[in-house]
Amino acid sequence: MADAGERARTGPKGMGFWRWAAAGAVALVLGMWPLLATHDERPDDGTPVTANLEFTMPDMNGMNVRLADFRGRPIILNFWATWCGSCRAEIPALTAIADEYKAQRLAVLGVSVDDAPADLRRFAAEYNMNYPVLVGYGQDKMQQTYDAVMFVPITWLIRPDGTVFLKHQGAATPEWLRTQAKALIAGGSDPE
Repeated sequence: MADAGERARTGPKGMGFWRWAAAGAVALVLGMWPLLATHDERPDDGTPVTANLEFTMPDMNGMNVRLADFRGRPIILNFWATWCGSCRAEIPALTAIADEYKAQRLAVLGVSVDDAPADLRRFAAEYNMNYPVLVGYGQDKMQQTYDAVMFVPITWLIRPDGTVFLKHQGAATPEWLRTQAKALIAGGSDPE
């Protein structure tokens, strides 16, 4: 016969505690995932990594956009979704940067990973998005190429020569985005 301590660990009441504890641990990890997953990636050995700009996709208005047409310009390529709070928080900074660096020909492009064009048009109007909003839904190869399958936001900064300046996974602050955009415009040789 089990004693009271043994029943508490293994009995129905004890199992309920462990289920709640496990559920709480999972919720904590999922809640902290954006903070844990935020990181920047740069080529470690100094060898330039060329971004694949050979993709064409529709924008939210149905016009085809070729990434290769932006070659020769600095590019901020931001993968996002309307349901993503961190993504929504970045949009005002991206809008301001697109405005501020228009004269330097900076191309800010937002690639929505899972929304329909009609939803994107409403969303872009609500958030005053002043840069091209591309439909990434169904663009599996592109999302795989840019590591945007499992996680958003993810932002790529690409030099005018088509090489990767920086890849940032996770939420970015307005200050960080502004600093990196400024460095990219200045020549993109020293990410901060």
